[in-house]
Amino acid sequence: MSQEPIEIVPTDPCGIAVFARAPVPGQTKTRLVPLLSAEGAAALHLALLRKTLRSATEACSADAGLDEVRLWCAPDISHPAFAACHAEFGVTLEAQAHGDLGQRMLAAFEAAPGPLLLVGSDCPALTAELLRGCARELRRYDAVFLPAEDGGYALVGLRRAAPSIFADMEWSTAHVMEETRARLRRAGLTWSEPAIVWDVDRPQDVARLRASGLLRGEVGAWS
Repeated sequence: MSQEPIEIVPTDPCGIAVFARAPVPGQTKTRLVPLLSAEGAAALHLALLRKTLRSATEACSADAGLDEVRLWCAPDISHPAFAACHAEFGVTLEAQAHGDLGQRMLAAFEAAPGPLLLVGSDCPALTAELLRGCARELRRYDAVFLPAEDGGYALVGLRRAAPSIFADMEWSTAHVMEETRARLRRAGLTWSEPAIVWDVDRPQDVARLRASGLLRGEVGAWS
């Protein structure tokens, strides 16, 4: 789904922001327990994060139109896993702002010097090719989204910060993307939805993930 594109114009390089919580057992992927142990759920969270960072850095290395990758960490950058990601992938570490998800995402967009793609770390199907395609969409549209099958979205890209699409949103519901579309229309913004993706949030998603082979290179305690 997409709206009428704007005229193609030159644009600054597009950055990539990856949002992630520290992989602390009992504090992340808790809906996957007891299918997985608390330690296994945290290990899966880290495996998904590593897969996301690999796709993001690969996208940047293959496309001059993409800029650096920043890993926005919660609650801060102190967890050893974040330092390991910095060492392995060369990403810049940033601490997420305070507030709800919308406030934290808006802060990341406001900190960006130009267009930005913002992703979570729950979507194993997020490939370098898909990221490059989303960055190209921002040359024609004000925004780009990858809606998730559960009614949210796995990626939001903006040419510039748009506070109205994040403020006072009821997050983690099946209506987030629907409400976001309504807000985009009211703001007069054009947008594109190149693909629908799925993320790993529920126990049934783990079986789908195993069958997909998308984390084949990230076998760990979760598997």
